Order: sequence, then C-alpha cells, then structure tokens
Amino acid sequence: MAWRILMTWRSDRKFRKFGLILVTSLMLVSLMVINVQPTPAQLRPDRSPSTASSSPNLIVTPTTPRLGDTLSVIVPATQAPVVQMTSKAGTKIYPAYDLGNNRWRAFIPTTPLTPPGALKIQAQILGVAEIQSRTVTLQGRSFPTQRIWLPPGQDGNVSDWEFDQVDAFKKTISPEKLWNGSFRRPNDGDISTTYGIRRYYNGVFADDYFHRGVDYAGNEGSAIVAPAAGRVVFMGYEKDGFKVHGNVIGLDHGQGVLSIFLHMNSIRVKRGDRVQAGQTIGTLGDTGAATGPHLHWGLYVNGECVDPVVWRETGLD
Repeated sequence: MAWRILMTWRSDRKFRKFGLILVTSLMLVSLMVINVQPTPAQLRPDRSPSTASSSPNLIVTPTTPRLGDTLSVIVPATQAPVVQMTSKAGTKIYPAYDLGNNRWRAFIPTTPLTPPGALKIQAQILGVAEIQSRTVTLQGRSFPTQRIWLPPGQDGNVSDWEFDQVDAFKKTISPEKLWNGSFRRPNDGDISTTYGIRRYYNGVFADDYFHRGVDYAGNEGSAIVAPAAGRVVFMGYEKDGFKVHGNVIGLDHGQGVLSIFLHMNSIRVKRGDRVQAGQTIGTLGDTGAATGPHLHWGLYVNGECVDPVVWRETGLD
C-alpha cells in the first residue's frame, strides 16, 4: 500500500521534477518509506459563531479554526464589502457574495502552510468609514509525515503546459453558488492518503509541500460521483499530454469553490455540463503518474487546497 500513501501532486514548478522523480523511482527503482505517523485523534473545535469582538455583527466561523479549515465570514452590509485577512504572511483580499437580507459572505482558506496565530479579518464598504473587524486565532495542527529516499541521477521531462492548464483552472471564480448542503464522498473506496501529509526527501524537509487532497483506494472502474452540484469547466486526457494528472476533471461549484479529480479511467461528462450531487462523472483508474488505481480528490477555495472534511460535515451552506 506504500504507493497509495505516497501518491500526490502539486502544481508549483519548484516541485514538478520532484513529483516525476518520485513516480519514476516508485516504478523503476526501490523506494523506502519510513516513519509514516498517524494523525493524532483530535476533537473538532467548536464551530458556533463568535460572540466576542469589536464588531459583534461580523460572524466568523469556526471560532477556533485550525490549519486546513475554511473560514466563513458573514458581513451585514447593503452592498458588497471588501473583505481582507491579515496574518503573519501578509494581507489578502477575498470576494464576498450576496446571501440576501443584507448579508454577504466571503470564504477564507487556510492550509498546512498558513502560519498559525492571529488572523485579523476586516470588512468595509467602499466609501463608508466604518470598518468591521474580528480577530480569531488559527490553531496549529499535527500532520503525518513521510520520509522518502530517492536514488541520485533520476530526472524526467515534465511539461509546463500541463501544469499551466491546471493552474488556470484553480483560479476559476464564478458568482453563482451551485452546491447545496454537505459534500458527498466521491468514491466508495477506503481513504488511503489523508489531506495535509508532509514529506522529507532524502532527509530534507520539503517546506512548501503537503498532500493537496484525499486519495481513495477504490476498485478500478468503480464509480466517481460529483461530491456536490457544479459545472464541468476543465477536462484533460492522458493521451493529450496530461502525463502527471492523467484523465482529469475540474468542477466549479461556484463562488471560488472547486473540485479536481485525478487518474480517472473513463470520463462520462463533457466540458460545460451541469452535474448534480451524486451523479457519476467517470470511473476510477491509474492514468497519469500513478502506480496503482486510486482517485485523488482535491478541494480548492479561492485558489488554495483546503481540508474537505468540514465541507463533508456541513457543506458551509
């Protein structure tokens, strides 16, 4: 089962050769994996709305987020506010969408690479002096680690074109909310690799790496279903140059929420299709840079890969 634990991909060019090196080594050369540590059992934090703030009407949930969580920021406003989050890494601005009844919502993603600590969230309507503000503390989180030893001299030809296509998809933002309620499990197979696993390569910690998604070790040819309603906005085939991702589909769930499915055997939808939660979109396979049949499902919010657990619990509806 080592190949299932190790399988993952990221789009940063800095690690593309590492990705292909890893697969080449898994297929052709012996590979040693040690010290795969289980994630400590942790209770989910309280996810009720915060009550203590200088702006009591600004609602941020969860109140005690941890790495990988998606923060929901609800702003009372008569028009679209500008929502920004300031952390140790700097300040970013996030789009807000109309919920009706003079309420707007923005999603703020966090990942294993987000610095833990104070997150200052501010919302302001352009031309209005009042700034609504709330500060929450992002909790650290213990992720499993893998130690991978690669033989020297391994290299490969990884196409920038392939990763550029996927990168462009991850920037997709559309205003209409298409999902409703909690997200579904996309395949019935056991989870073989969880979100957020970190790695050492030849004894050196990969600072910018984490497993961007969840892997399902299902049977080859088993159904892959849409975890939530969405629109097919991205598609690629191994035969057309997607040598790493394999046969791949990207769904837009709306408002910056996206799903991507890698290594599929067959694809049963076409670009532009509107799909419903639970609808079969393809079958599980081992196309692309995979050493055995499995599904890699990545969930992205405003361009960042988040932990899908909360979305399967509540759907952040």
